[in-house]
Formats: sequence, structure tokens, C-alpha cells
Amino acid sequence: MRLREKHSELKELIAKLNDKGRQENAPVFMALAEKLNRPRRQTREVNLFTLEKHAGKGLVIVPGPVLGTGTLTKPVQVAALKFSRIAEEKIKKAGGRCIPMSKFAEEKGAASAQILG
Repeated sequence: MRLREKHSELKELIAKLNDKGRQENAPVFMALAEKLNRPRRQTREVNLFTLEKHAGKGLVIVPGPVLGTGTLTKPVQVAALKFSRIAEEKIKKAGGRCIPMSKFAEEKGAASAQILG
């Protein structure tokens, strides 16, 4: 995959996810790297009401920002590129976890995660 012009941290993250996907034969990492390599206008933003629908299905991955619109009543583990302040507070208040994308590849069970967006 040809890397698009991104800032250096995102380029490194995309390359790391691609390598991890090849090493562990886990297509979720390669699919996530491909979604992160899209143009900025195709980035998917996910609100909390969408996370509420997918709560309880293990780790949820968002290849973009998580926004704070909606309520969250169930604990959910979310790995995302970035979180709004309000979204992070609401996720933690509901008993969930916010995982930065840079730490996602090191998580146990990451290969069985679900990608939103």
C-alpha cells in the first residue's frame, strides 16, 4: 500500500499496523491501516450513540475521532485515533476504556476487534 501524505506520527502508525498484520496474519490490522490511509474528508466520525449500539461486542475500533453526542450506558472498550474531551469523560463514566490508537496494537485480543467506520 502506498502511503498518502500524512503527518509523520500517522505514517508511522500505518506502517506499524501493516507490519503487525503481516506478522500475526491478522487482517484487522491491515484493514485498519487502509482506513487510516484514506483522505481526510473520508474520515469517519463516530458519536456515542453509535457506540451504544455496539457495546458489549468486545473492543470497538474507530479509525477517526469519537465525538460526545449521545449517551452511553454500557461499558465499552474503544480504540480510536482521538477522543473529544466529553466523549472520553462519558466513556469512562459508563465504566469503559479509551485506548489511543498508538497503544492499540499492543492490546491483547486486538485481532478479534470490530472496526466502525
